[in-house]
Amino acid sequence: MRALLPSSVWALGFVSLLMDLSSEMIHSLLPLFLVSGLGAGAWSVGLIEGVAEATAAIAKLFSGAVSDWFGRRKPLVLLGYGMAALTKPMFPLADSVLTVFLARFLDRIGKGIRGAPRDALIADVTPSELRGAAYGLRHALDTVGAVLGPLAATVLLIQYGGENDGVRLVFWVATIPATLAVLAIVFFVHEPRRSQVVTRSAPGKTRAFPLSRAAMVQFDRRLWSVIVLAVLFTLARFSEAFLLLRAETTGVALRYVPLVMVAMNIAQAAASY
Repeated sequence: MRALLPSSVWALGFVSLLMDLSSEMIHSLLPLFLVSGLGAGAWSVGLIEGVAEATAAIAKLFSGAVSDWFGRRKPLVLLGYGMAALTKPMFPLADSVLTVFLARFLDRIGKGIRGAPRDALIADVTPSELRGAAYGLRHALDTVGAVLGPLAATVLLIQYGGENDGVRLVFWVATIPATLAVLAIVFFVHEPRRSQVVTRSAPGKTRAFPLSRAAMVQFDRRLWSVIVLAVLFTLARFSEAFLLLRAETTGVALRYVPLVMVAMNIAQAAASY
């Protein structure tokens, strides 16, 4: 009989679903909120998105190394998702572009902090023969959240109006699944004892902090080249924010603009295999 995936893997999958539901409720309307509600230009939207995604990419490097050195995954996972949850109220309260920029910046730091430790935790609790299924499950539930988020935003806008007040209401509602995601980590995600986790360290050997200068200079130059290129490409990536802005300029009503994200995420899910 085929072994079942550990409960912590399912919990992390639903954490991803809830946080992505929350994030996509906001992100599917944020570009329009910036332009129509706060008077930002397209250049400002692109700068915010580019810096935010580059920040997440850089934070992943550090969080993965710290997680290995610390020997614990859950605290960093909780910190990353907790930071993201704490930024959610900043969006409905925002009265300037700078506030949105700060919220996105902190949110992406949280994303960078949680990503590598979360994936390492999945590896820690899952038998090697089931790891592909475990990662696939988490990503699949993440994609479900990415589809449900814009759908929920559309339903709320249809029900309560598509003006700025309606958008702020959607942002407030988005704080609920984010809070539930953090609670799910606290109560349903469990780490194995370190004695149950296979490490590459020699017994009794103290590991040096992996982000020390001595450790980092040992990285292959090709690795640094990949990191630098990844940051540059992320800064220059064509954000889906521009798809949302384009949809509105073609005459799509604000309440239906989030459906663009639904279509994009379904297409991504269909093509990812």
